[in-house]
Amino acid sequence: MEIELVEIRDFLATCSPFDELPEDRLNELPRRLVVRYLRRGSAFPPDAADNEGLYLMRSGAVDLRDQDDQIRDRLGEGDIYRYVSGDSGDNGLQGVAIEDSLVYQLSCGELASLENSSEAFAERFSSSLKSRLKKALEGDQFTESHAGGLGVAIAKVIRREPVTIDCDASLQEAARLMTEEKISSLMIMANSNLAGLITDSDLRKQCVAEGVPISEPVHKIMRADPSTISYRATVAQALDKMTALRIRHLPVMKGSNPIGMISLTDIARYQSTNTAFLASDIRKAESIDVLESIAAKLPELQLQLSNAGATPRQIGHAITAVTDALTRRLLEMAEAELGPPPVSYAWMAAGSQGRQEQTSFSDQDNALLISDEMLPEHDEYFSALARIVSDGLNTCGFVYCPGDAMATNPQWRLKLSDWKDSFSEWIDHPNPKAMMQASIFFDLRVIEGESELFQSLQDHILAKTREDSIFLAHLAVNVLTHRPPLGFFRNFVLVHDGEHDDTLDLKHRGSVPIIDIARLAVLAEGLQATNTIERLALTSGSPSMSSKMGDDLMHALTYIDTLRIRHQADLIRQGLPPNNYLRPADLSGLERSHLKDAFRIIQVMQETLELRYQTTRLS
Repeated sequence: MEIELVEIRDFLATCSPFDELPEDRLNELPRRLVVRYLRRGSAFPPDAADNEGLYLMRSGAVDLRDQDDQIRDRLGEGDIYRYVSGDSGDNGLQGVAIEDSLVYQLSCGELASLENSSEAFAERFSSSLKSRLKKALEGDQFTESHAGGLGVAIAKVIRREPVTIDCDASLQEAARLMTEEKISSLMIMANSNLAGLITDSDLRKQCVAEGVPISEPVHKIMRADPSTISYRATVAQALDKMTALRIRHLPVMKGSNPIGMISLTDIARYQSTNTAFLASDIRKAESIDVLESIAAKLPELQLQLSNAGATPRQIGHAITAVTDALTRRLLEMAEAELGPPPVSYAWMAAGSQGRQEQTSFSDQDNALLISDEMLPEHDEYFSALARIVSDGLNTCGFVYCPGDAMATNPQWRLKLSDWKDSFSEWIDHPNPKAMMQASIFFDLRVIEGESELFQSLQDHILAKTREDSIFLAHLAVNVLTHRPPLGFFRNFVLVHDGEHDDTLDLKHRGSVPIIDIARLAVLAEGLQATNTIERLALTSGSPSMSSKMGDDLMHALTYIDTLRIRHQADLIRQGLPPNNYLRPADLSGLERSHLKDAFRIIQVMQETLELRYQTTRLS
């Protein structure tokens, strides 16, 4: 291949969706491209009889403008644009080169051929952002059969690299290695091949009991040519094989190489870590120490559900169900210690627990709603109750709220009438601090206690927000403080804080903007839902949210949170603390393209809110 064509091929290989093409198609593609030069000020697509097709920016820049001549987007190096005669382009826009530019053009016929040869390539040109994200989310879906973890591939269950030893090493060396690594089995290698297996039981029965010297080589007592299983097999298949062969350990192979070990203990732990088991254990727990040990299994639960293909919404509900159970048990323990409450109350969760969107490392946001029968001397009881529950949640891994939005704070431990006054103040006199508090406490949900108290409070809140356009406008300003990390040139805006350099904050710059939009919509419509997907579904087709935008936002949130949950699962699997900071370099080109689609959906909705609420007058 000529050196100029090699350079073009290498550039194509760095651009989505061309990086999804098979190597042979990628190699032949440069010869099928038309190279076009656009001088500054030239129309885009170029004025030419054969200007239909797909354009890839090699250098330069193109502004895309709408019918009102407003700049809506800008194309830079690596960006693509599809144009068909009679259409205004794939974004309904017209362009002009603002710099001397070099673009590669692919004809409609060649584009159709590539779409037919590569499904991943074709997905990039789905008819809408929603359909592209929907296709990106299709695949291994969570079903009830996955609930126990048995349908999961073994490769997702293995938690560590294989531990091996040479077949000529001594029995003492093998025992020492197993002790150091805290494992009950060891793979024996000969010339880089798996030759055998040795377990704790083998050392007891064939070495200690039989008096075999510990200086003897390990191959003297190993189980030669052990049964193995492919990393592609499921946990259920591994369990069937171990049961049939009456063994407790199976080396897991990828080709001829061992990649780990799975045992009956691993499977038992994996099956037992589910919401029902954990909630049952919580109900029977008699001490904080026991609750702490149960809560320590939450990362494993999140990993198991992620492996099984559960959606972010399903994972959020599962983790939150365990947190709710912990909270209720802590309240029971507190009442057992303090005695029955002097008046009725409701313990309320806010934030991610209130929305049923928790992960295994969320902090706590909560509040106490107390009957108006409360007397001043009763606060000592409720203060102590709040401290016991909050301390217990912190011990169980749900750390204290950095902003002190907890029932231990007297501001968030109030009588019903005082709560109504607080919300009335926030709504009637909106300011930045009030909007910050609203973002937490408009997501309230009762965990335990008198639900009638909460219903009275919620009726009061919704009656006021539904009628107050000024408050909703101020809340819209707050919604716009969290912008998706997408720059003007459609490039990602990365974090540069020293700790998470060159990453995307998928929570605060991805999920949170949609959470805020959905909250604004339900408050404007006077609806009671707290879960974000439910809020979007309820308001879709209402004056606050078009059906299309509601659907688009649901798909965008699910895609962003899927990447976030998958990233956290990778960290949990490595024994690292989970976070929300993802490196774009860890994504495929198609995944990066889909993520930009999701961020663009958020941008469009935020632009709509700016116009609807005239936020520039308030910010």
